[in-house]
Amino acid sequence: MTDFFNEMTADGAGAVRDHYRAFDDWLRHQPPERIERKRAEADLTFRRVGITFAVYGDGAGTERLIPFDTIPRIIPAHEWARLQAGLAQRIKALNMFVHDIYHGQDIVRAGIIPAQQIYQNAQYRPEMQGISVASDIYAHIAGVDIVRAGEGEFYVLEDNLRVPSGVSYMLEDRKMMMRLFPELFARHRVAPVEHYPDMLLENLRSVAPAGVLDPTVVVMTPGTCNSAYFEHAFLAQQMGVELVEGKDLFVDANAVYMRTIRGPRRVDVIYRRLDDDFLDPLAFRADSTLGVPGLLSVYRAGRVTLANAIGTGVADDKSVYPYVPDMIRFYLSEEPLLHNVPTWQCRRPEDLAYTLDHLDRLVVKEVHGAGGYGMLIGPAASKQEIEDFRRRLVARPDGYIAQPTLALSACPTYVESGIAPRHIDLRPFVLSGKTISMVPGGLTRVALQEGSLVVNSSQGGGTKDTWILEE
Repeated sequence: MTDFFNEMTADGAGAVRDHYRAFDDWLRHQPPERIERKRAEADLTFRRVGITFAVYGDGAGTERLIPFDTIPRIIPAHEWARLQAGLAQRIKALNMFVHDIYHGQDIVRAGIIPAQQIYQNAQYRPEMQGISVASDIYAHIAGVDIVRAGEGEFYVLEDNLRVPSGVSYMLEDRKMMMRLFPELFARHRVAPVEHYPDMLLENLRSVAPAGVLDPTVVVMTPGTCNSAYFEHAFLAQQMGVELVEGKDLFVDANAVYMRTIRGPRRVDVIYRRLDDDFLDPLAFRADSTLGVPGLLSVYRAGRVTLANAIGTGVADDKSVYPYVPDMIRFYLSEEPLLHNVPTWQCRRPEDLAYTLDHLDRLVVKEVHGAGGYGMLIGPAASKQEIEDFRRRLVARPDGYIAQPTLALSACPTYVESGIAPRHIDLRPFVLSGKTISMVPGGLTRVALQEGSLVVNSSQGGGTKDTWILEE
Protein backbone atom coordinates (compact mmCIF):
# COMPACT_ATOMS: atom_id res chain seq x y z
CA MET A 1 0.00 0.00 0.00
CA THR A 2 2.17 2.82 -1.24
CA ASP A 3 0.44 4.52 -4.15
CA PHE A 4 -2.46 6.19 -2.38
CA PHE A 5 -3.48 9.45 -0.75
CA ASN A 6 -3.00 9.24 3.02
CA GLU A 7 -5.63 11.29 4.84
CA MET A 8 -3.36 11.96 7.82
CA THR A 9 0.19 12.24 6.46
CA ALA A 10 1.30 14.31 3.50
CA ASP A 11 4.46 12.66 2.16
CA GLY A 12 6.82 9.74 2.45
CA ALA A 13 8.49 11.35 5.44
CA GLY A 14 5.23 11.15 7.38
CA ALA A 15 4.56 14.88 7.76
CA VAL A 16 1.18 15.23 9.45
CA ARG A 17 -1.43 17.30 7.59
CA ASP A 18 -2.49 20.51 9.29
CA HIS A 19 -6.01 19.39 10.17
CA TYR A 20 -4.70 16.22 11.85
CA ARG A 21 -1.95 17.82 13.95
CA ALA A 22 -3.92 18.31 17.17
CA PHE A 23 -5.23 14.75 17.00
CA ASP A 24 -1.78 13.35 16.21
CA ASP A 25 -0.31 15.18 19.20
CA TRP A 26 -3.04 13.76 21.45
CA LEU A 27 -2.58 10.23 20.07
CA ARG A 28 1.17 10.26 20.68
CA HIS A 29 0.55 10.93 24.37
CA GLN A 30 -1.96 8.11 24.87
CA PRO A 31 -0.79 4.96 26.68
CA PRO A 32 -1.47 1.96 24.42
CA GLU A 33 -3.29 0.18 27.22
CA ARG A 34 -5.77 3.07 27.52
CA ILE A 35 -6.60 2.95 23.82
CA GLU A 36 -7.03 -0.83 23.94
CA ARG A 37 -9.30 -0.54 26.98
CA LYS A 38 -11.43 2.07 25.23
CA ARG A 39 -11.69 -0.06 22.08
CA ALA A 40 -12.92 -3.00 24.16
CA GLU A 41 -15.43 -0.71 25.88
CA ALA A 42 -16.77 0.41 22.51
CA ASP A 43 -17.21 -3.18 21.29
CA LEU A 44 -18.99 -4.19 24.49
CA THR A 45 -21.31 -1.17 24.39
CA PHE A 46 -22.22 -1.66 20.73
CA ARG A 47 -23.04 -5.32 21.39
CA ARG A 48 -25.17 -4.51 24.44
CA VAL A 49 -27.11 -1.86 22.53
CA GLY A 50 -27.60 -4.27 19.63
CA ILE A 51 -25.74 -2.35 16.95
CA THR A 52 -25.20 -5.36 14.73
CA PHE A 53 -25.55 -6.23 11.07
CA ALA A 54 -27.10 -9.43 9.69
CA VAL A 55 -25.37 -10.91 6.64
CA TYR A 56 -27.70 -12.82 4.33
CA GLY A 57 -26.38 -16.22 3.38
CA ASP A 58 -23.85 -16.18 6.21
CA GLY A 59 -23.21 -19.79 7.11
CA ALA A 60 -22.77 -18.86 10.76
CA GLY A 61 -26.32 -17.50 10.82
CA THR A 62 -25.48 -14.88 13.45
CA GLU A 63 -25.57 -11.13 13.77
CA ARG A 64 -22.19 -9.48 13.32
CA LEU A 65 -20.82 -6.51 15.20
CA ILE A 66 -19.64 -3.87 12.74
CA PRO A 67 -16.05 -3.12 13.76
CA PHE A 68 -15.59 0.44 15.01
CA ASP A 69 -12.23 2.18 14.72
CA THR A 70 -11.30 4.89 17.21
CA ILE A 71 -9.08 6.91 14.83
CA PRO A 72 -11.47 9.41 13.17
CA ARG A 73 -11.46 10.47 9.57
CA ILE A 74 -10.94 14.27 9.66
CA ILE A 75 -11.96 16.60 6.82
CA PRO A 76 -11.22 20.36 6.85
CA ALA A 77 -14.08 22.83 6.39
CA HIS A 78 -13.06 23.99 2.92
CA GLU A 79 -13.05 20.43 1.55
CA TRP A 80 -16.47 19.73 3.04
CA ALA A 81 -17.86 22.95 1.51
CA ARG A 82 -16.80 21.70 -1.93
CA LEU A 83 -18.30 18.27 -1.31
CA GLN A 84 -21.53 19.74 0.04
CA ALA A 85 -22.04 21.92 -3.03
CA GLY A 86 -21.36 18.99 -5.36
CA LEU A 87 -23.71 16.68 -3.48
CA ALA A 88 -26.56 19.21 -3.53
CA GLN A 89 -26.07 19.73 -7.26
CA ARG A 90 -26.02 16.01 -7.98
CA ILE A 91 -29.11 15.13 -5.96
CA LYS A 92 -31.07 18.04 -7.42
CA ALA A 93 -30.32 16.78 -10.93
CA LEU A 94 -31.16 13.18 -10.02
CA ASN A 95 -34.54 14.21 -8.63
CA MET A 96 -35.24 16.14 -11.83
CA PHE A 97 -34.20 13.11 -13.86
CA VAL A 98 -36.60 10.73 -12.08
CA HIS A 99 -39.47 13.22 -12.46
CA ASP A 100 -38.64 13.59 -16.15
CA ILE A 101 -38.54 9.81 -16.73
CA TYR A 102 -42.04 9.41 -15.32
CA HIS A 103 -43.43 12.47 -17.12
CA GLY A 104 -42.09 14.21 -20.24
CA GLN A 105 -39.00 12.02 -20.82
CA ASP A 106 -37.20 15.02 -22.30
CA ILE A 107 -33.74 13.58 -21.65
CA VAL A 108 -34.60 10.46 -23.63
CA ARG A 109 -36.14 12.40 -26.50
CA ALA A 110 -33.02 14.59 -26.58
CA GLY A 111 -30.95 11.46 -27.21
CA ILE A 112 -28.81 11.88 -24.09
CA ILE A 113 -29.81 8.57 -22.52
CA PRO A 114 -30.84 5.60 -24.71
CA ALA A 115 -34.47 4.62 -24.19
CA GLN A 116 -33.58 0.98 -23.52
CA GLN A 117 -31.41 2.05 -20.57
CA ILE A 118 -34.60 3.28 -18.92
CA TYR A 119 -37.45 1.09 -20.09
CA GLN A 120 -35.53 -2.19 -19.87
CA ASN A 121 -34.19 -1.28 -16.45
CA ALA A 122 -35.39 -3.61 -13.68
CA GLN A 123 -35.95 -0.59 -11.41
CA TYR A 124 -38.17 1.29 -13.87
CA ARG A 125 -41.78 1.23 -12.67
CA PRO A 126 -44.31 1.90 -15.44
CA GLU A 127 -46.96 2.15 -12.71
CA MET A 128 -45.41 5.52 -11.77
CA GLN A 129 -45.86 7.04 -15.21
CA GLY A 130 -47.72 10.33 -14.91
CA ILE A 131 -48.03 10.24 -11.11
CA SER A 132 -47.37 13.56 -9.38
CA VAL A 133 -45.48 13.29 -6.09
CA ALA A 134 -45.24 15.91 -3.37
CA SER A 135 -42.88 18.77 -4.31
CA ASP A 136 -41.64 16.64 -7.25
CA ILE A 137 -39.21 14.98 -4.82
CA TYR A 138 -38.41 11.30 -5.40
CA ALA A 139 -35.17 10.75 -3.47
CA HIS A 140 -35.94 12.27 -0.09
CA ILE A 141 -32.98 10.48 1.50
CA ALA A 142 -29.88 9.73 -0.57
CA GLY A 143 -26.59 8.13 0.45
CA VAL A 144 -23.86 9.05 -2.03
CA ASP A 145 -20.67 6.97 -1.88
CA ILE A 146 -17.56 9.12 -2.38
CA VAL A 147 -13.89 8.17 -2.56
CA ARG A 148 -10.73 10.20 -2.75
CA ALA A 149 -8.27 8.90 -5.33
CA GLY A 150 -4.48 8.97 -5.37
CA GLU A 151 -4.03 12.68 -6.06
CA GLY A 152 -6.62 13.89 -3.60
CA GLU A 153 -9.48 14.19 -6.11
CA PHE A 154 -12.98 13.21 -4.98
CA TYR A 155 -15.06 10.80 -7.08
CA VAL A 156 -18.63 9.57 -6.74
CA LEU A 157 -18.76 5.77 -6.80
CA GLU A 158 -22.50 5.25 -6.40
CA ASP A 159 -25.76 7.11 -5.92
CA ASN A 160 -27.91 5.17 -3.43
CA LEU A 161 -31.46 6.45 -3.84
CA ARG A 162 -33.74 3.56 -2.93
CA VAL A 163 -33.34 2.68 0.75
CA PRO A 164 -29.83 3.88 1.68
CA SER A 165 -28.67 2.67 5.08
CA GLY A 166 -25.87 3.47 7.50
CA VAL A 167 -26.90 6.78 9.04
CA SER A 168 -27.50 5.16 12.44
CA TYR A 169 -23.86 4.04 12.51
CA MET A 170 -22.78 7.61 11.72
CA LEU A 171 -24.73 8.84 14.74
CA GLU A 172 -23.68 6.04 17.08
CA ASP A 173 -20.01 6.37 16.09
CA ARG A 174 -20.09 10.04 17.07
CA LYS A 175 -21.84 9.29 20.35
CA MET A 176 -19.24 6.62 21.13
CA MET A 177 -16.26 8.89 20.40
CA MET A 178 -17.69 11.61 22.64
CA ARG A 179 -18.20 9.04 25.39
CA LEU A 180 -14.75 7.48 25.11
CA PHE A 181 -12.64 10.59 24.49
CA PRO A 182 -14.51 13.75 25.57
CA GLU A 183 -11.23 15.65 25.77
CA LEU A 184 -10.81 15.38 22.00
CA PHE A 185 -13.91 17.46 21.42
CA ALA A 186 -12.50 20.20 23.63
CA ARG A 187 -9.41 20.33 21.39
CA HIS A 188 -11.29 20.30 18.07
CA ARG A 189 -14.22 22.27 16.70
CA VAL A 190 -16.04 19.28 15.26
CA ALA A 191 -19.28 20.08 13.42
CA PRO A 192 -22.23 18.29 15.09
CA VAL A 193 -24.28 15.51 13.50
CA GLU A 194 -26.64 14.57 16.32
CA HIS A 195 -29.42 16.79 14.94
CA TYR A 196 -29.85 14.51 11.89
CA PRO A 197 -33.07 12.86 13.20
CA ASP A 198 -34.63 16.30 13.69
CA MET A 199 -33.61 17.29 10.15
CA LEU A 200 -34.98 14.04 8.78
CA LEU A 201 -38.34 14.47 10.51
CA GLU A 202 -38.62 18.10 9.37
CA ASN A 203 -37.75 16.99 5.83
CA LEU A 204 -40.40 14.24 5.84
CA ARG A 205 -43.06 16.52 7.27
CA SER A 206 -42.27 19.13 4.59
CA VAL A 207 -43.38 16.77 1.80
CA ALA A 208 -46.68 15.68 3.30
CA PRO A 209 -49.69 15.58 0.93
CA ALA A 210 -51.22 18.94 0.07
CA GLY A 211 -53.49 20.35 2.74
CA VAL A 212 -52.08 18.27 5.62
CA LEU A 213 -50.95 20.72 8.31
CA ASP A 214 -49.86 18.30 11.05
CA PRO A 215 -48.72 15.15 9.23
CA THR A 216 -48.35 11.76 10.88
CA VAL A 217 -45.02 10.18 9.92
CA VAL A 218 -44.09 6.51 10.35
CA VAL A 219 -41.05 4.36 9.60
CA MET A 220 -42.03 1.18 7.75
CA THR A 221 -39.75 -1.84 8.22
CA PRO A 222 -39.82 -5.34 6.70
CA GLY A 223 -39.36 -6.64 10.26
CA THR A 224 -36.79 -7.86 12.73
CA CYS A 225 -35.16 -10.26 10.25
CA ASN A 226 -34.00 -7.42 8.00
CA SER A 227 -30.25 -6.74 8.11
CA ALA A 228 -30.81 -3.04 8.90
CA TYR A 229 -33.62 -3.49 11.45
CA PHE A 230 -31.55 -1.81 14.16
CA GLU A 231 -31.41 1.33 12.05
CA HIS A 232 -35.16 1.29 11.35
CA ALA A 233 -35.96 1.08 15.05
CA PHE A 234 -33.27 3.60 15.95
CA LEU A 235 -34.50 6.27 13.54
CA ALA A 236 -38.14 5.83 14.56
CA GLN A 237 -37.17 6.21 18.21
CA GLN A 238 -34.94 9.22 17.55
CA MET A 239 -37.65 10.99 15.52
CA GLY A 240 -40.36 10.10 18.03
CA VAL A 241 -42.55 8.37 15.43
CA GLU A 242 -44.06 4.89 15.18
CA LEU A 243 -42.14 1.96 13.73
CA VAL A 244 -44.59 -0.13 11.73
CA GLU A 245 -44.71 -3.23 9.56
CA GLY A 246 -47.05 -3.72 6.64
CA LYS A 247 -49.50 -5.64 8.83
CA ASP A 248 -49.86 -2.54 11.05
CA LEU A 249 -51.25 -0.47 8.15
CA PHE A 250 -54.37 -0.75 6.03
CA VAL A 251 -56.12 1.18 3.27
CA ASP A 252 -59.66 2.48 3.63
CA ALA A 253 -61.58 5.18 1.76
CA ASN A 254 -58.50 6.03 -0.33
CA ALA A 255 -56.31 6.73 2.72
CA VAL A 256 -53.71 4.82 4.72
CA TYR A 257 -54.37 4.10 8.38
CA MET A 258 -52.30 2.72 11.24
CA ARG A 259 -53.79 0.34 13.78
CA THR A 260 -53.40 1.70 17.31
CA ILE A 261 -54.86 0.81 20.71
CA ARG A 262 -57.04 3.91 20.36
CA GLY A 263 -58.34 2.89 16.96
CA PRO A 264 -57.25 3.71 13.38
CA ARG A 265 -55.00 6.73 12.84
CA ARG A 266 -54.44 8.36 9.46
CA VAL A 267 -50.86 8.14 8.14
CA ASP A 268 -49.57 10.88 5.83
CA VAL A 269 -45.86 10.14 5.28
CA ILE A 270 -44.25 6.69 5.19
CA TYR A 271 -40.47 6.49 5.41
CA ARG A 272 -40.34 3.02 3.92
CA ARG A 273 -37.31 0.78 4.34
CA LEU A 274 -38.36 -2.02 2.01
CA ASP A 275 -38.03 -2.40 -1.74
CA ASP A 276 -40.67 -1.45 -4.32
CA ASP A 277 -41.51 -5.09 -5.11
CA PHE A 278 -42.85 -5.72 -1.63
CA LEU A 279 -44.82 -2.52 -1.01
CA ASP A 280 -48.22 -3.50 -2.40
CA PRO A 281 -49.17 -7.09 -3.31
CA LEU A 282 -52.01 -5.78 -5.47
CA ALA A 283 -49.60 -3.81 -7.69
CA PHE A 284 -46.23 -5.58 -7.51
CA ARG A 285 -45.32 -8.99 -6.08
CA ALA A 286 -48.56 -10.79 -5.28
CA ASP A 287 -46.78 -13.07 -2.81
CA SER A 288 -45.50 -10.20 -0.64
CA THR A 289 -46.62 -10.38 2.97
CA LEU A 290 -44.60 -7.30 3.91
CA GLY A 291 -46.60 -4.58 2.18
CA VAL A 292 -50.00 -2.92 2.30
CA PRO A 293 -52.70 -3.96 -0.19
CA GLY A 294 -53.97 -0.91 -2.05
CA LEU A 295 -51.06 1.37 -1.06
CA LEU A 296 -50.25 2.30 -4.67
CA SER A 297 -53.80 3.51 -5.32
CA VAL A 298 -53.60 5.90 -2.36
CA TYR A 299 -50.18 7.03 -3.52
CA ARG A 300 -51.41 7.67 -7.05
CA ALA A 301 -54.19 9.83 -5.61
CA GLY A 302 -51.63 11.98 -3.76
CA ARG A 303 -53.06 11.09 -0.35
CA VAL A 304 -49.88 9.63 1.13
CA THR A 305 -46.17 10.38 0.61
CA LEU A 306 -43.65 7.57 0.29
CA ALA A 307 -40.03 8.31 1.02
CA ASN A 308 -38.27 7.39 -1.08
CA ALA A 309 -40.71 7.37 -3.99
CA ILE A 310 -41.58 4.21 -5.89
CA GLY A 311 -39.43 3.90 -9.00
CA THR A 312 -36.53 5.97 -7.68
CA GLY A 313 -34.17 3.04 -8.23
CA VAL A 314 -34.08 3.79 -11.96
CA ALA A 315 -31.63 6.60 -11.09
CA ASP A 316 -29.21 4.64 -8.93
CA ASP A 317 -28.71 1.70 -11.25
CA LYS A 318 -25.02 1.34 -12.17
CA SER A 319 -25.88 1.33 -15.88
CA VAL A 320 -27.45 4.80 -15.49
CA TYR A 321 -24.63 6.15 -13.30
CA PRO A 322 -22.38 7.09 -16.28
CA TYR A 323 -25.02 9.56 -17.47
CA VAL A 324 -25.28 11.62 -14.25
CA PRO A 325 -22.81 14.31 -15.40
CA ASP A 326 -24.92 14.73 -18.55
CA MET A 327 -28.04 15.00 -16.39
CA ILE A 328 -26.46 17.89 -14.50
CA ARG A 329 -25.64 19.68 -17.74
CA PHE A 330 -29.08 18.96 -19.22
CA TYR A 331 -31.29 19.93 -16.28
CA LEU A 332 -29.17 22.55 -14.52
CA SER A 333 -26.99 23.95 -17.32
CA GLU A 334 -24.00 23.56 -14.99
CA GLU A 335 -20.76 21.64 -15.05
CA PRO A 336 -20.58 18.82 -12.47
CA LEU A 337 -18.77 19.75 -9.28
CA LEU A 338 -18.05 16.12 -8.41
CA HIS A 339 -16.51 13.65 -10.84
CA ASN A 340 -17.73 10.23 -11.89
CA VAL A 341 -15.28 7.36 -12.09
CA PRO A 342 -14.52 6.58 -15.78
CA THR A 343 -16.84 3.73 -16.70
CA TRP A 344 -17.02 1.14 -19.49
CA GLN A 345 -20.55 -0.06 -20.22
CA CYS A 346 -20.20 -3.70 -21.18
CA ARG A 347 -23.43 -3.66 -23.18
CA ARG A 348 -21.42 -1.70 -25.79
CA PRO A 349 -19.32 -4.04 -27.95
CA GLU A 350 -16.24 -1.78 -27.87
CA ASP A 351 -16.45 -1.40 -24.08
CA LEU A 352 -16.91 -5.14 -23.63
CA ALA A 353 -13.88 -5.85 -25.80
CA TYR A 354 -11.72 -3.47 -23.75
CA THR A 355 -12.99 -4.94 -20.48
CA LEU A 356 -12.30 -8.53 -21.53
CA ASP A 357 -8.77 -7.57 -22.59
CA HIS A 358 -8.05 -5.86 -19.25
CA LEU A 359 -9.92 -7.90 -16.63
CA ASP A 360 -6.79 -8.20 -14.51
CA ARG A 361 -6.64 -4.40 -14.14
CA LEU A 362 -10.32 -3.43 -13.74
CA VAL A 363 -13.13 -3.54 -11.21
CA VAL A 364 -16.21 -5.11 -12.82
CA LYS A 365 -19.61 -4.69 -11.13
CA GLU A 366 -23.12 -6.01 -11.65
CA VAL A 367 -25.39 -3.12 -12.60
CA HIS A 368 -27.93 -4.21 -9.95
CA GLY A 369 -25.35 -5.43 -7.44
CA ALA A 370 -24.99 -4.13 -3.90
CA GLY A 371 -23.08 -4.83 -0.72
CA GLY A 372 -19.83 -5.68 -2.47
CA TYR A 373 -21.31 -8.83 -3.99
CA GLY A 374 -21.16 -9.88 -7.65
CA MET A 375 -18.02 -7.93 -8.48
CA LEU A 376 -14.50 -8.66 -9.67
CA ILE A 377 -11.47 -6.73 -8.45
CA GLY A 378 -9.05 -7.71 -11.16
CA PRO A 379 -5.69 -6.91 -9.50
CA ALA A 380 -6.67 -8.95 -6.42
CA ALA A 381 -8.26 -11.89 -8.29
CA SER A 382 -6.69 -15.23 -9.17
CA LYS A 383 -6.40 -16.37 -12.78
CA GLN A 384 -9.20 -18.87 -12.18
CA GLU A 385 -11.49 -16.19 -10.71
CA ILE A 386 -10.82 -13.95 -13.71
CA GLU A 387 -11.63 -16.74 -16.17
CA ASP A 388 -14.82 -17.66 -14.29
CA PHE A 389 -15.90 -14.03 -14.33
CA ARG A 390 -15.01 -13.74 -18.03
CA ARG A 391 -17.56 -16.45 -18.84
CA ARG A 392 -20.26 -14.67 -16.83
CA LEU A 393 -19.46 -11.39 -18.54
CA VAL A 394 -19.59 -12.85 -22.06
CA ALA A 395 -22.89 -14.57 -21.29
CA ARG A 396 -24.59 -11.38 -20.04
CA PRO A 397 -22.57 -8.26 -20.91
CA ASP A 398 -25.48 -5.84 -20.38
CA GLY A 399 -25.49 -6.81 -16.71
CA TYR A 400 -22.05 -5.30 -15.99
CA ILE A 401 -19.98 -2.15 -16.00
CA ALA A 402 -16.20 -1.85 -15.56
CA GLN A 403 -14.08 0.83 -13.93
CA PRO A 404 -10.37 1.41 -13.32
CA THR A 405 -9.00 0.26 -10.00
CA LEU A 406 -8.72 3.51 -8.08
CA ALA A 407 -6.02 4.00 -5.48
CA LEU A 408 -8.52 4.84 -2.74
CA SER A 409 -7.28 7.10 0.01
CA ALA A 410 -6.34 5.49 3.30
CA CYS A 411 -6.61 6.51 6.93
CA PRO A 412 -4.59 5.22 9.91
CA THR A 413 -6.60 2.43 11.53
CA TYR A 414 -6.14 0.11 14.50
CA VAL A 415 -5.49 -3.44 13.30
CA GLU A 416 -3.97 -6.49 14.98
CA SER A 417 -0.42 -5.38 14.19
CA GLY A 418 -0.99 -1.85 15.52
CA ILE A 419 -1.82 1.30 13.56
CA ALA A 420 -1.71 0.90 9.78
CA PRO A 421 -3.31 2.62 6.75
CA ARG A 422 -6.55 1.11 5.48
CA HIS A 423 -8.66 2.19 2.50
CA ILE A 424 -11.84 4.18 3.16
CA ASP A 425 -14.86 5.74 1.51
CA LEU A 426 -17.47 8.26 2.68
CA ARG A 427 -21.28 8.10 2.52
CA PRO A 428 -22.85 11.51 3.22
CA PHE A 429 -26.63 11.53 3.63
CA VAL A 430 -28.49 14.15 1.61
CA LEU A 431 -32.06 15.14 2.50
CA SER A 432 -34.37 16.59 -0.15
CA GLY A 433 -37.64 18.30 0.74
CA LYS A 434 -38.57 21.95 0.47
CA THR A 435 -34.79 22.44 0.57
CA ILE A 436 -31.70 20.22 0.22
CA SER A 437 -29.82 19.73 3.49
CA MET A 438 -27.24 17.45 5.07
CA VAL A 439 -25.35 17.16 8.34
CA PRO A 440 -21.59 17.80 8.05
CA GLY A 441 -19.85 14.55 7.25
CA GLY A 442 -21.35 11.11 6.88
CA LEU A 443 -20.43 7.49 7.43
CA THR A 444 -16.79 6.60 6.81
CA ARG A 445 -16.40 2.92 6.00
CA VAL A 446 -13.02 1.24 6.20
CA ALA A 447 -11.68 -1.93 4.55
CA LEU A 448 -9.97 -3.65 7.47
CA GLN A 449 -8.07 -6.25 5.45
CA GLU A 450 -4.68 -5.05 4.22
CA GLY A 451 -4.86 -3.97 0.59
CA SER A 452 -8.61 -4.53 0.33
CA LEU A 453 -10.74 -1.96 -1.50
CA VAL A 454 -14.09 -3.41 -0.35
CA VAL A 455 -15.43 -1.38 2.56
CA ASN A 456 -18.93 -2.89 2.81
CA SER A 457 -20.00 -4.18 6.22
CA SER A 458 -21.23 -7.38 4.58
CA GLN A 459 -17.65 -7.98 3.41
CA GLY A 460 -16.02 -7.42 6.79
CA GLY A 461 -15.58 -3.65 6.62
CA GLY A 462 -15.71 -1.36 9.64
CA THR A 463 -16.65 2.23 10.38
CA LYS A 464 -15.04 5.41 11.68
CA ASP A 465 -16.36 8.67 13.08
CA THR A 466 -16.15 11.43 10.47
CA TRP A 467 -15.11 14.88 11.68
CA ILE A 468 -15.74 18.03 9.71
CA LEU A 469 -13.65 20.75 11.34
CA GLU A 470 -15.39 24.08 11.68
CA GLU A 471 -13.35 27.16 10.80
